[in-house]
Amino acid sequence: MLYDEGGSGTPILLLHGLMGSARTWSDHLGWLRPFGHLYTFDAAGHGRPAPAELSTEAFIADLAAATEVITEPMVVIGHSMGGLHGWVFAAEFPDRVRALVVEDIAPDFTGRTADDWAAMVESWPQPFPDADAVIDFFGPVAGRYFLNSFDHGPDGYRLHGAVATFRDISQEWGSRDFWAQWRAVRVPTLLIEGEHTITPPGQMRQMAEVGPDTDYVLVQEAGHLVHDDQPQRYRTEVERFLSRVLAD
Repeated sequence: MLYDEGGSGTPILLLHGLMGSARTWSDHLGWLRPFGHLYTFDAAGHGRPAPAELSTEAFIADLAAATEVITEPMVVIGHSMGGLHGWVFAAEFPDRVRALVVEDIAPDFTGRTADDWAAMVESWPQPFPDADAVIDFFGPVAGRYFLNSFDHGPDGYRLHGAVATFRDISQEWGSRDFWAQWRAVRVPTLLIEGEHTITPPGQMRQMAEVGPDTDYVLVQEAGHLVHDDQPQRYRTEVERFLSRVLAD
């Protein structure tokens, strides 16, 4: 579940979003590797068993156990669910995190439901027979994300986890908020939001106002997958941030 992607120096842990995998970071490892020792991670329920209780705390406990081999404070870079897990991890284990990058996720989705979204996912024509079918169905950006996430077997490409698991992970976010955990974060943080975000309006800007050492960037013409939708802008902002926090 934890993959050593090479490099040396400060450990940098990359956390994927919901329905993603460690492989979704593959296009970014080359430019990130000069900044430190890279690790990627497959969250529980994504190609391996989910926790018995689908709570954020259970996922953080799983992450903490899996990364015990990393003995230095880490830079944690997370997209969506991975960004949420990154800051909750930093709040719970402050001595294990040196800095954070949080991409397109906010603390409070209360009142939202994942039922319609899960029904839509259930309707996907799985298995997709080949890579072209995945790209045709999802488009070039999301299609590549899913090609790097789906299980690939003799009959084609299919989800690497249960829709019910993904639904219930998302449902928890509609039943509570994570402002207390965010306010507990004390490390330098870069917040990156896409122009066409999934987050409630204004919340990521509000996070920047609350955070003691927090930068906020809005990336124009980017959707939820900012790092793949606008990769050069994402790279520029993350490189600038890492150069600053790793020079301290």
